[in-house]
Amino acid sequence: MSLTEGRIVKALSGYYYVQTADGGLITCRARGRFRLDGTSPLVGDQVEVECSVDGSGSVRRILPRRNWFVRPAVANIDLMVMVAAAVNPVTDPFLIDRVSTLAAYHHCDFLVCVNKADLDPGEKLFSVYSAAGIRVVRTSAVTGEGLEELREHLRGRVCAFTGNSGVGKTSLLNALDPRLTLATGEVSRALGRGRHTTRHVELFPLPFGGYLADTPGFGSFDVDQMESIRPRELQFCFPEFAPYLDRCRFTDCSHRREPDCAVKAAVEAGEIQPSRHQSYVRLWEAADQIKDWER
Repeated sequence: MSLTEGRIVKALSGYYYVQTADGGLITCRARGRFRLDGTSPLVGDQVEVECSVDGSGSVRRILPRRNWFVRPAVANIDLMVMVAAAVNPVTDPFLIDRVSTLAAYHHCDFLVCVNKADLDPGEKLFSVYSAAGIRVVRTSAVTGEGLEELREHLRGRVCAFTGNSGVGKTSLLNALDPRLTLATGEVSRALGRGRHTTRHVELFPLPFGGYLADTPGFGSFDVDQMESIRPRELQFCFPEFAPYLDRCRFTDCSHRREPDCAVKAAVEAGEIQPSRHQSYVRLWEAADQIKDWER
C-alpha cells in the first residue's frame, strides 16, 4: 500500500477518478467512514488516496476545501460560470440570481455567459447583470462569438459551467476544446427545454490551462433544493447593495418593507435593477422559513 494525493475529476456510480500530480488516473472507492460522518467526496476535491498493488485506490481523506456546492456538486471552484440564454430555452433570471448568491456566499468568482448569441444577444440579461457589477460575456458555440473572451476568464483556473438544461453548456465546452466530442441534445420546441445529456459532473483539463466542469442541467425543482443562505447574510451576496447597506434607518433592515430603506430607494431611483431586488426578497422570505437546525 502507498499514499498519494490528487484531485477528483469525475464521480460516477460510487467510483471516484483521481488525477495525480504525475498525470496518472486512479479509480477509487471512498471509505465507509465518509458515509458515517455525513461527508461525501466531490468532484474538485483534493484528496489523499491509498493505492493498492493492482492500481486501484481508496479515498482516505478529503483535504481542506476552499468552498463547496450542493448543486452543482463540486468543490474548490475558482469561477462559477452561469450559462444562460435568451432563446430556446429562455433562462429565468431568478435562477441566475440564486446561483450568483451562492457563489458570493462561498467566495467564488461568478460570470454570466449569455450563450446562443447568434440567435438572440440577450440585451436584457446583459444590461441587468452588467448594472449589478457582475461580469457578462456573450457567446455562441455556432459562430465562435465571445469564445476567446471566455477563454481568458477560464485560463489557469478551476471553473464550473452550470445552468438550466438546453442552454448549451456542453456545446460550449466542445467549442472551447475541439478535442472533446461530448454528447449534446436538441432542445424540445414544444417544451422549450433541453434534454439532460450530461448525467454526472466531470472536470476536463483545458488546453490553455486550468480545468472546467460540465455539470447536469437543472430546473425550478433543483433550485428549491439548493443550499439556503441565512436571511441576514443574504444582503451581502448582492454586490450592488453594498453602497447602501449602512444608509438605512434601521441597522437590522431587511430591505423589504421598512421605511427609509436605502436599498429600496436605490431600486426606485433605478440604481438597482428591480428584478434583482425581487429575487432578493423571494430568497429572503424562503430562507426565513428555515430554522437554523434544519440547515
